[in-house]
Amino acid sequence: MRWRLWADGANCRSLRLSIPMLLLCLAWPGSATAHDTWLSPSRAAMAPGSAVVLDLTSGMAFPALESAIKAERILRAKARLGGTTWSIEARKAGPKSLRLTVRLPRPGVAALWVELAPKALELTPEQVEEYLAEIGASPAIRSAWGEAGPGRRWREVYSKHAKTYVRVGEPGSDRSWAEPCGLGLEIVPEADPTALRAGGELPVRILRDGKPFPSFPVGLVREGEAQGILQTTDAEGRTTFHLDKAGRWLLRGTDLRRSAKPGTEWESDFSTLTLDVR
Repeated sequence: MRWRLWADGANCRSLRLSIPMLLLCLAWPGSATAHDTWLSPSRAAMAPGSAVVLDLTSGMAFPALESAIKAERILRAKARLGGTTWSIEARKAGPKSLRLTVRLPRPGVAALWVELAPKALELTPEQVEEYLAEIGASPAIRSAWGEAGPGRRWREVYSKHAKTYVRVGEPGSDRSWAEPCGLGLEIVPEADPTALRAGGELPVRILRDGKPFPSFPVGLVREGEAQGILQTTDAEGRTTFHLDKAGRWLLRGTDLRRSAKPGTEWESDFSTLTLDVR
């Protein structure tokens, strides 16, 4: 089933109607209905002093722009280049994406990221089952839900994190791309993400609140392909992906967990990273 309304998109009218797909920004890589939220740069490489336009969108067929994110949903939008970090203030709503523009003044590898404010929703038991199947929930999550008993409720607060990189001139010795950006759930490349070529590999490390996230499933899908691959991080939160073709790629992962907050049974974080492979 394909869900056409999303809580983060400009066209959302009903939370209950938009489930489960509004949560599936980082769904199971093999799912044909996976719903992702990502940040897509207009150019993968540019000259120092030029401006890059970033499309922030949600959709089910990466990299096609489909549903714009509302500007008021942005908690933080940042750029980092050569160790200097600043806010991205230029934002313009479009029919299928929110367009952010930022000028990158000097050579290096620019990290660009957006965090969306947490949002709450409630699912019916039927919607929960479809949601858990879509994201490939762990046995522990399924067990916790099954043990909730009669009258159980699924009230969830979710957060989204999207990141990308742009090569500016000749980066030289700039390795700031390897430094975390401080996202709640973050995919950190351990090789220059702007120097990737078909047939090469990309090692990554997953961080949860700045700490390595072991045994965490990370998905990878290439533009125009419905099927992706799923790999699980090791004890240090690391895994390595083989990039067999040129084009745009999307890395994604989701962390769903029990919540101790009043009026909330569940919390989740979704994270994406877009890449351009030459």
